[in-house]
Amino acid sequence: MFQIGKTIVSEDIIEKDFLCNLSACKGACCVDGDAGAPLEANEATILETIYPIVKPYLRKESVDAIEAQGTHIVTTDGELETPLLDGADCVYVIYDDKNTALCAIEEAYNQGEVDWKKPVSCHLYPVRVKQYSEFSAVNYDNWEICDAACELGKELQVPVYKFVKEALIRKFGADWYAELEQVAAKHKLKHTK
Repeated sequence: MFQIGKTIVSEDIIEKDFLCNLSACKGACCVDGDAGAPLEANEATILETIYPIVKPYLRKESVDAIEAQGTHIVTTDGELETPLLDGADCVYVIYDDKNTALCAIEEAYNQGEVDWKKPVSCHLYPVRVKQYSEFSAVNYDNWEICDAACELGKELQVPVYKFVKEALIRKFGADWYAELEQVAAKHKLKHTK
């Protein structure tokens, strides 16, 4: 572990390799699991605002679920999340013609309809950020559904932090990321001697 500002960062994000391989996993991270995507408070507000624009991209069953549950939910722990469809898919999941799970919000973003790509927790994946009162813990979430992504990342030598560069900058800022790159370079140098 190492510290950058008010974050404690796992060395796994600089030591492990990862490159999303949608053709292999079919977007399983958006449909497997027992919870929706974690949301920040401002993101819950954004979801409410953009829902009318994203709605045409959604499946009918997702629209029904959102209109029953809301654009986001509050868990029993008081955490904000995207709702699930029948306890599985995130309600914002859509499928392409190869049955790959995609994000309706991101599709609306790609089409220039909204200026918000998706929840930062989704954008950061496989990095997870846990907020504590004095600091944020930044960890790599190793999940077997991403084995193909780990293999591809290793083959192409793409460390986790480089795969999620845009999302890390979005979450913590360019200066934070520049410091992370310095730490990674020193770490690599130390381990190649």
